[in-house]
Amino acid sequence: MEVINQSTLRVDRQLLVITHLTQLLSYIIGFGGLITPLIIWLSSRDRVEGMDEHGKAILNFQLSLILYFIFSIPAILLLGLGILGIIGVIILGFILPIVNAVRASNGESPSYFMTIRFIS
Repeated sequence: MEVINQSTLRVDRQLLVITHLTQLLSYIIGFGGLITPLIIWLSSRDRVEGMDEHGKAILNFQLSLILYFIFSIPAILLLGLGILGIIGVIILGFILPIVNAVRASNGESPSYFMTIRFIS
C-alpha cells in the first residue's frame, strides 16, 4: 500500500495582512520591520496558502529599502539629492505595506514596485 502525503494549505488572510503590517514596526519602535516578517514567513510558509509569495515580496522590499537608504546617505553630498531619496524611502516604506495588506485581505498578489529580487 502506498501512502501519499497530501499536505493541505490553509487559507489565512489575516496572517498575510499581519505579516504586511509588521513592516511598520520600524516606524513605531525603531526596529523589527525586517525581522518580524522574516520570522512569520519562515514559520508558516509551508502551512499557509500564499505566504511564500507574500513573504518573499516583503523581504525583497525591505532589503531594497535598506539598500536605497544606504545609497541615499552619500548622495546627500551631491546637491542634497540624498535627502529626497531618504524621504522617498520613508514614504514608500510606510504606504506600500498598507496597500499590500489591503491587497492580501482581498486575496490578491503583492505588488511592491522598485523592488530588487534578492529572494526568488
